[in-house]
Amino acid sequence: MHKEHVFEGELRWTGESRATEHGLAIGRRFRLDFPGKEPIEGASPAVFKGDDAFHNPETLMVASLMACHHLTYLSLCERAGIALAAYADQAVGRLGMREGRMQMTAVALRPQVQVARAEDAQRALELHAKAHANCFMSNSVKFEVTVEPVVSA
Repeated sequence: MHKEHVFEGELRWTGESRATEHGLAIGRRFRLDFPGKEPIEGASPAVFKGDDAFHNPETLMVASLMACHHLTYLSLCERAGIALAAYADQAVGRLGMREGRMQMTAVALRPQVQVARAEDAQRALELHAKAHANCFMSNSVKFEVTVEPVVSA
């Protein structure tokens, strides 16, 4: 049996309520704290009365999927003896209406990998499918997550 891992954090609203000529306006700012880590200042996106200068649940969802795929991929490359020279990802998340509700509808990950040895390029490309299949976050969401890797030497 596998051990369950627990991750605890705290959210505190840092916005404010204020009266306006049109009624009540409630600020959408918040702060996320996890023990031993730097805090994350956030807000809803501007389109939802927030501030695009801060992370929002949507960017954090995309970040979580990118980071999980990346870390799973690194683990697989390490086990396969494939040394990497570079790794970057340009992901796109889509939020839209589905099943009558606003939700994340898709995230496309576009990792670009440079391997240290040209002979490892094909195997490194193939490991993306295994990384995707084993990514904790991708396995935890109900929308489609695609991986469109590019590997070079």
